Amino acid sequence: MSTTTTMNINLKIWRQQNKDAKGSIQDYKLGNVSPDMSFLEMLDMLNEELITSGDDPVAFDHDCREGICGMCSLMINGEAHGPQKLTTTCQLHMRSFNDGDTIVIEPFRAKAFPVHKDLMVDRSAFDEIIAAGGFISMNAGNAPDGNAIPIGKENADLSMDAAACIGCGACVASCENASAMLFTSAKISQLALLPQGKAESAERAQAMVNKMDELGFGNCTNAAECEASCPKGINLTNIARMNREYFKAAISK
Repeated sequence: MSTTTTMNINLKIWRQQNKDAKGSIQDYKLGNVSPDMSFLEMLDMLNEELITSGDDPVAFDHDCREGICGMCSLMINGEAHGPQKLTTTCQLHMRSFNDGDTIVIEPFRAKAFPVHKDLMVDRSAFDEIIAAGGFISMNAGNAPDGNAIPIGKENADLSMDAAACIGCGACVASCENASAMLFTSAKISQLALLPQGKAESAERAQAMVNKMDELGFGNCTNAAECEASCPKGINLTNIARMNREYFKAAISK
């Protein structure tokens, strides 16, 4: 952890003009970096310098900058979202680094996550998985009273834990197989654990898993890198639940 007022940082950043271009790592030096800056504020600072000098700024994804939206997906020194556990890139601060450090910044890489430009990737494959079945389509009428449908605390807690997934794609980027099973299983689990999701559970599991495979994501081999890199701590047990839901649906046909 840095104890200096400001830091000098060496940056190695992946630059790629468009999805068809061949990219490469470019070197940058950045001075007067405050340890209290967020990682994205540091990139903003770099871009201000690049724009002032007439160079093309580094393109990167961001939105809420509050660890909610999942847009700020970067590989930082080979780790999804950087060295701080349970932290998104936008919540990472420069005090996690030291004066004179070299930081390598790359986009998330997977067959299903093509690079648009520089550090921006197309993660719309996740939207396609959700569109395949990650919802409740039955007409349930007006919103019921909160206590009208008793739900055990254990299932309610597990469902809320799964629903914490922000769809950032860190699980895919950190997996040697580029598997989306942690993401898909979280979206299946958050509904499968609740009575409102039971009626369509079979169709949901099959449709979402089949879409995941169709999009080119790999299989899970239990390396658990997905769980280790997830900024929201989504548990690997969701994958076991997804498998049970999928095989139950296959057997019941």
